[in-house]
Amino acid sequence: MTVPRPRRTTPGAGWAGTAVEALPDDADDSVLVGRIWDPSVDGPSPVTVRNGDVFDISRRFPTVRDICELPDPAATVAGLDGPRVGDLGEILANTEAETRDPTRPWLLAPVDLQVLKAAGVTFPVSMIERVIEERARGDLALAGDIRRRMLADVGVDLHSLAPGSAEAERLKDLLVAEGMWSQYLEVGIGPDAEIFTKGQILSAVGTAVPVGVLATSTWNNPEPEVTLIVQSSGRIVGATLGNDVNLRDVEGRSALLLPLAKDNNASCALGPLIRLFDDRFGMDRVRELEVSLEVRGLDGFLLEAVSEMTRMSRDPEDLVRQLIGPHHSYPDGAALMLGTMFAPIQDRDRAGEGFTHKVDDVVRISCPALGTLVNRVWHAEECEPWHFGVRDLMGNLGRRGLL
Repeated sequence: MTVPRPRRTTPGAGWAGTAVEALPDDADDSVLVGRIWDPSVDGPSPVTVRNGDVFDISRRFPTVRDICELPDPAATVAGLDGPRVGDLGEILANTEAETRDPTRPWLLAPVDLQVLKAAGVTFPVSMIERVIEERARGDLALAGDIRRRMLADVGVDLHSLAPGSAEAERLKDLLVAEGMWSQYLEVGIGPDAEIFTKGQILSAVGTAVPVGVLATSTWNNPEPEVTLIVQSSGRIVGATLGNDVNLRDVEGRSALLLPLAKDNNASCALGPLIRLFDDRFGMDRVRELEVSLEVRGLDGFLLEAVSEMTRMSRDPEDLVRQLIGPHHSYPDGAALMLGTMFAPIQDRDRAGEGFTHKVDDVVRISCPALGTLVNRVWHAEECEPWHFGVRDLMGNLGRRGLL
């Protein structure tokens, strides 16, 4: 795999954090799986992490997809043995692309054959922001004035409104009468959720590497999200963290440009690891998680925010039912990003223009139960190209005798 050329500006050594930060606070009581690139076999291997040590489990399960399709993934992984690859801290440190030793292992995104999906407009605050994007037509300068008027007319305390309910229909009728209706309000409070393809299979990046925004974009932001790992049966078996990188100017011009706004080189980050569901961690805890965001720029800018899962307008299991079932099958399962309440309105450069990324911003997405996902922001055109596809994976596993 190629390594991107060094940049002239850097956020400093160790920007990607430590193994302690990458792990859940209760790591000793967690069943964790991920993936590494193993130079000795020139390919990816599923791993489990115990007591800070990384163990290769590819001989039993050549893909993470195979693990996640098991009747009880957590119980199986908890009892697995495999060769020790190394210390998580050392592997994490070797993941930074600019300083990587290509003869030693590094971390990858923790999913492989699962389809990469995302749910949008699942928090009332983000719903309002999408309406503002649409009305501003991608013009950052207009957004501040529209935001003030929208919040006065609609308000933001909508988290108790059940999508598709009679109350939601009454609000819809009111907004239509006031000329305020929007396609974003439709998916925010209507019966059908917005669920879209975030990226192609195997295209997600992991922690400690760049995420990409198009060089032509002038209004963009991170989206810190809990991501569910879903079996082909529709059963949820684990969770990880995600960054659903978004180009607000592109989506604001037209919702039909959503693929361009969402799916670019290195625009989907997942990790660091998947925490499998067991009797200590399941959907009840997921519904109560808080996800913290920190964006720190080389210009001294600091943005901090928290996304509370309790403020979702749709239940995560309802989103999974809309994703997968008799109406749509995913034979290798899915990773479903659940949306965010992060509304990036903090001014960065000029009053009223809100937030947008700058090159070499460091984005930290943290949750005590899931660890910390850390990425730098580069232009998508300069990020490491995605070239290892499904055919490459099958060929590699075949040569290793794992198929």
